[in-house]
Parts: sequence; structure tokens; C-alpha cells
Amino acid sequence: MRRIFSVFILLLFIVSACHEPEKAVEPKGKLFIIGGGKRPPGMVQRMVQEAGLEQDGHIVILTMASSEPDTSAFYAAKQFIDQGISHIADFRFSGDEEPSAERLDSLRSASLIYITGGDQNRFMEIVTGTSVEEAIKTCYNNGGMLAGTSAGAAVMSEKMITGNELKKSDYRETFRTIEANNIELGRGLGFLTTAIVDQHFVWRSRHNRLITAVIEHPELIGIGIDEATAILVKGNTAEVIGESQVLVYENADKSSTINEDEKLGARYLRLRVLLPGETFRLY
Repeated sequence: MRRIFSVFILLLFIVSACHEPEKAVEPKGKLFIIGGGKRPPGMVQRMVQEAGLEQDGHIVILTMASSEPDTSAFYAAKQFIDQGISHIADFRFSGDEEPSAERLDSLRSASLIYITGGDQNRFMEIVTGTSVEEAIKTCYNNGGMLAGTSAGAAVMSEKMITGNELKKSDYRETFRTIEANNIELGRGLGFLTTAIVDQHFVWRSRHNRLITAVIEHPELIGIGIDEATAILVKGNTAEVIGESQVLVYENADKSSTINEDEKLGARYLRLRVLLPGETFRLY
């Protein structure tokens, strides 16, 4: 009887193990998300250190967001050359043809992939659903760093601010109102799934559009990164680096969201204004 009971327990253990849900694999990489503007040497140095470039490795610069890729590539490379880094490649994928295996391998194995500024919509139109997007994500999952400035910052989140207002035909750097069904969100690269990023934040007073985003999407926190400032993301923690501030909006009571005649309200929005060296959690 004791032997039968032992066999039963063993079988029960095996069955339980077979049905145990798979645990999500945490990516090994880091994100360095820059709010645009100048990149102070100290901030670039921290990016180089966190990417492990002082020991070895290479950088791939992606300029597809820019309307002036030569200029973007020059200044993006210069900031790293000034730090003593020489292994730098500039890739300008078009989306019209399949990239070479060598270039895709270079993306996957990069210590740092750096996405320049420009138009985030242009960048995503080129890479969405392609082998380039897959290679970028493989790099990150395997321990590489993904960095981006301005438009290159916007693409980091799953829900991406396109910059367009659905109810206004003329583009402005900031929203004039906080109203429903006005902010246009597109698909980003998806490295941040619990947050939405805005850039040039304090300098261009982009509060209205990020407030609109977190009221209409209360499951997300809003991260407004100012110029010459970045956040370094490791797992669930983000650290402020640079010269200015990062503003974090959170809809603390999601049931308090109000929509009256298309005007949005929220009674318990939380705002944190964080300085360099401070950290916050993403979820």
C-alpha cells in the first residue's frame, strides 16, 4: 500500500509540473530614452558605460526617422567618437528590400542600437513587421541596449504618441486642449508596455497631450522627458540622468475619469517631478 501511495504522489507531481504555466522571460537588455535636444558628455558617458562599450562591442545607428540622415548620422556618431568609441555603423533601411544577413547579424549582436530623432511615424512605417524590427528586439532580449532621442524616444513604448491631433488639422508642438478622442496613438516598438513616453517635455510644454493620454489610457503611466535628459530603464526601474527633469503622470483612481461634452476630467491624477539621480518604478 505504501508503495502504491508513493507512486501516486510521484505521478501527481509529474502531472502538476507538466501543467505549470511558463514564466515570462525577462529581457536582459536596457533602455536609454533621451528627451531630445543636446546630449551632455556626462550623459553619453553613462550610456557608453551601461552598454558595456568601454570593454568591447559595437554601435549601430539607425537614422530612418530623420529627413536628413547624413546629418543625423554624423552627430549621433560624433557623440560616441568623443567618448573614444570607434566601432560604429550607420544603417539606413528603406523597407523596400530585405536587408542583408550581415546587417541583421550586426543589429542582433550590437552592444548599443541608437535611434536618431526625426519623425517616429516614418521610422515605424519602415520597420514594423520586418526582420529589422525582429533583429532590434533580439538585441534587446539578449542583453543589448536600445537608445533613442526625440522620435527615437517616442518609439520605445507600445502605444506611441504620433504627434498628430485628430481634431486639429494644423500641427503644433503642444496641445491647446485636454479633450476626448483627440490624441492619435500609433504602434511603437513595445519595449515599454506599462508607460507612454513624450519628449522635449518641459521645454515645449507638452503637458496637455500627455495628460490626455493618461486620462484616456489609465492603465498607463505617462513619462515626460525633458531635453538634455534621459531615463535609464533596467527591468522595472527607471533612473533620471542628465540636466533637467522627468515628469511622471499617473491616473491614481481610474474610476474618477470623466468625459463631459468631450472635455476630459480626472480627480486623482498624480504628478511627480523627478530630478537627475532619482528613480521610479514602471509597474
